[in-house]
Amino acid sequence: MNVVEVQPLKSWKVNPMINIVKTWQAFTSAPHRVFFFCGGVQSLLTLVWWMTDLAGRFGGLYTPISWTIAPTDAHAFLMIYSFFPFFIFGFLMTTFPRWMNGEELARKAYLPAFLLLATGSVLFYIGLIFSLIILKMAYVLFMGGWGFGLYGLLRVYFRAKHPDKRHAAITGVVLGLGWLLLAGFVSNEVHFIAIAKVGGIWLILLPVFFAVSHRMVPFFSANAISNYVIVRPNWVLALIPSFALVHGIFELTGLQAWTWLVDLPMAVSAIYLTRVWRLRDSLKVPILGMLHIGFAWLGIALTLYTLQSLTLLFTGHLILAKAPLHALVIGYFTSVLIAMATRVTLGHSGRMMKADRLTWGIFLAFQTVAMLRIVSELPGLDLVVRSHLYLCAAAVWLLCFGVWVRKYAPIYWQDVMN
Repeated sequence: MNVVEVQPLKSWKVNPMINIVKTWQAFTSAPHRVFFFCGGVQSLLTLVWWMTDLAGRFGGLYTPISWTIAPTDAHAFLMIYSFFPFFIFGFLMTTFPRWMNGEELARKAYLPAFLLLATGSVLFYIGLIFSLIILKMAYVLFMGGWGFGLYGLLRVYFRAKHPDKRHAAITGVVLGLGWLLLAGFVSNEVHFIAIAKVGGIWLILLPVFFAVSHRMVPFFSANAISNYVIVRPNWVLALIPSFALVHGIFELTGLQAWTWLVDLPMAVSAIYLTRVWRLRDSLKVPILGMLHIGFAWLGIALTLYTLQSLTLLFTGHLILAKAPLHALVIGYFTSVLIAMATRVTLGHSGRMMKADRLTWGIFLAFQTVAMLRIVSELPGLDLVVRSHLYLCAAAVWLLCFGVWVRKYAPIYWQDVMN
């Protein structure tokens, strides 16, 4: 009788522990699982914080909140160094071995990076509210996690014997620069923070996203579009990252009126690739069309930068304000991120490589975020209208990523083929 009564208690105690261990093993079984999960969480937390700040500063709903650092600096850090990098490291740690026929990264190579970056993310929000010291601790943890992640990638790079390492070399070098730029936030000096913000866009994110696009968009297209001819010119792979560096230098040295000298060639190159990679044909296959639409934003963004620079040269006014920046960051970077993360999540969990109606709908709805932010920067808008557009864009971002995370996050702690 006693045995019969105790047995369910034993089962109740042991089974949850077994389930927790199994879930943790599945969750940590591949780098993209842990990094994409945390990136998904950051996609929500970052915008919840930003909406909270905007509602006070522009919405007039309450007195603006006083943070330990300027909200624009915090927003830049969260987006450039705390949101995108989770997806970048998760993607590159998955693809580096495949790009170069190298060895897979072991848990001990990517878990420390993930844990340090995740802990740094939590501390950052705490530090924003309570203490600059805690904030600096978060920066140091980020540098540690970034360093561990970079070491793991470089280890694969140097051990691989593949003859073509161009894309891996570009992403590896700029992530090394990113680690150095992080020190700008640690210093808390205005000039170094400015370098970290501008450098994060032009020296890290643009080269990484373009190298990935250059490598993967033609490859995936060849498998889905009939009679597809792969066009992957080497000159573009050299031109855009190097011209992006020049743009960053011009912007930091107050020469924005002359960035058109590099923005225009980059814009023409991006539009050329959009055409030869066959954007229209890709729309028949939604999971591929997501990548092509995301890439098309690069040509749009660089065209806006060109117009902005030329207008400044001839009139002395920045008529488009931050519209080109948001076309680049939201339109190109984030759209491609959603497309790539969806593809990797499905493909590496044994699921069908197909974007269902919900995923396709999420992606198309997300395009309005970029459009709202571009419109909100146009001249002549009333401040109230402009502030409402800010909040609307943030709300649509949260809605789209909220649904995406709800749909795909559970996959990261499930066994393959579940």
